[in-house]
Amino acid sequence: MTLHPFFIYLEFALHVAVACVILLRRGRKPAVATAWIVTVMAVPVLGVLLYLLVGESRVGRRRARRHAEIVAKVDRPEVHLHQDPRSMTVGLAREQRQLAHLATSVSHGPVLGGNLVELSGDSADNIRRMVADIDAAQRHVHLLTYIFLLDGAGRAVAQALARAAQRGVATRLLVDAVGSKDFLRSDTRALLERTGVRVTAALPVSLVRAVFARLDIRNHRKLLVVDGEVAWTGSQNVADAAFAPKARYAPWVDCVVRIEGPLARELQVVFVEDWSMERDEDLSSVLAIEPAFHEGGMAGQAVATGPNFGNEAMTSLVQAAVQLARSEIVLTTPYFVPDLPMQAALGVAARRGVATHLVVPRRNDSWLVQRASRGLYEELLACGVRIHEFTGGLLHAKTIVVDRMLSVVTSANLDRRSFELNFEMGVLLYDESFSGRLRGLQQGYMDRSREIDLATWRRRPLGRRLLEGAAGLVSPLL
Repeated sequence: MTLHPFFIYLEFALHVAVACVILLRRGRKPAVATAWIVTVMAVPVLGVLLYLLVGESRVGRRRARRHAEIVAKVDRPEVHLHQDPRSMTVGLAREQRQLAHLATSVSHGPVLGGNLVELSGDSADNIRRMVADIDAAQRHVHLLTYIFLLDGAGRAVAQALARAAQRGVATRLLVDAVGSKDFLRSDTRALLERTGVRVTAALPVSLVRAVFARLDIRNHRKLLVVDGEVAWTGSQNVADAAFAPKARYAPWVDCVVRIEGPLARELQVVFVEDWSMERDEDLSSVLAIEPAFHEGGMAGQAVATGPNFGNEAMTSLVQAAVQLARSEIVLTTPYFVPDLPMQAALGVAARRGVATHLVVPRRNDSWLVQRASRGLYEELLACGVRIHEFTGGLLHAKTIVVDRMLSVVTSANLDRRSFELNFEMGVLLYDESFSGRLRGLQQGYMDRSREIDLATWRRRPLGRRLLEGAAGLVSPLL
């Protein structure tokens, strides 16, 4: 069957129109724009549909307006103030001040002193201690997670939440609608709600929503706030290290921080904003709780990022951290698909003499991401970046240490999804002692890794190189 020339011209005009839209909206990122234009032109009709579905970071106009209203109501300057002036007068080194200023500009939260911060890299201990904090709650428990599995960790946390609700503690659980879809359909969810736990899905998916927003924009944050005084964040989902859905890659190796002090309220602000996006409930009263200032505690800063901010906050912060490094920077991430500026920053850091270490899993649960990641190895290795592939499971910790004086513990990966699409949560800690402890944890990861040698890497089979190159071509779309 031969198509009428009119339909051929119409299809061509549609492709050109979509290409123009891509140039207008993605032109400041040439690699992304080029990849999408090639996809649209090379794959008739399907390429256009694919771009319309996942080509832009659309959260939906209604949700964007609602987010702006909530931020205006919740994220007020006075919420970040602390009555103890010592928490607001923190002395930082020049490099620390620069990153702190950037973090404040993109995520509003100031640097606050007087925090007791504990570091943990043991998933079982993380869950056990979170349960203990929930069991000690007297006023409220606020838990936000991307994945809530129905395994040993999930049962332990669910039972603790139920106990809290039964003794009159206001208990709220916010889980991502996709990451925790099995939990949301489970008897465990129903049981929790019967005991008084308020369970809510973040960013619910539907065919109607697909018309107005990207369905793969997810709430990837992990945080727990108890009584407004204790807070947890990092990479730990509510899941055992065995991670049953992908057990062949286990154990999942995570890193979290437990915080007591002024910084806990900054994480509370994030929970209140996210909860308010999904439930029409005024939680402003919990922001009146002022966590105690701890003499001798460290300075820290909370950083919440997401597509609603529209300021590329996460990639800006990581790039700045790399650029500020003077002697050493160590980054750990399960998924490494950086944008071109991030890739260039790592290479430049190594070339100017900074010991630049990247630690990633040797076996990754995403075949495409791993191939795209490895397609970048040769260029980075040639610049002097040292790449370590962790062999002790799936390294899920997302951490950065700069010159052993500045640390980042976050839920964000070093990939475009975390940079542009997901809602993420992290903390910056301006403390040499803590940085030393985190650097020790990172060293443990490196000790259980296989370092990639450039000469050996260049001799890998032709088929692997072709696959990695092909994956690299589509990496701007990942």
